[in-house]
Amino acid sequence: MQRNIIDPSSLGELQDRVVTIKRVTKTVKGGRNMRFTALVVVGDGNGHVGAGLGKAVEIPEAIRKGKEDALKHLVPIALDENNSVTHDYIGKYGSANVLLKKAPEGTGIIAGGPARIVCELAGIKNIRTKSLGSNNKQNVVMATIDGLSQMKSPEEVARNRGKSVEEILA
Repeated sequence: MQRNIIDPSSLGELQDRVVTIKRVTKTVKGGRNMRFTALVVVGDGNGHVGAGLGKAVEIPEAIRKGKEDALKHLVPIALDENNSVTHDYIGKYGSANVLLKKAPEGTGIIAGGPARIVCELAGIKNIRTKSLGSNNKQNVVMATIDGLSQMKSPEEVARNRGKSVEEILA
């Protein structure tokens, strides 16, 4: 899967939200080693979003690392005039599938926890989503971002097919 690399400094104010913090342990000869894993989503609220995973001995350090990782994985998202997605699509990651449906103005964000955070930070105002398959938070976030990044605007489709935008939308 090819992703566009975006320079975070070229974007406006970036917001970040922690989706989940997990305590993980590793059993070693002397006992158990406790560490933390933080899943962080970063977005500018204007069509750019990314997710990252940070692991460290302390929670704040794990969150900081997750935020840095998310900045490295920012992707652009095609939005329409209603601040919704341009068409319906199913994003896939692992065994998690997320159905993303276009919605008219005034619908709001109808989505479960992890998918809602991604949509809010991407700047989407109207969307309906349904998480299918796995409900693992990390996989649902990645499936949502995959689906959003695969979206194409009508202009892109028209250019690829050599037609006008009116022909595509008709």
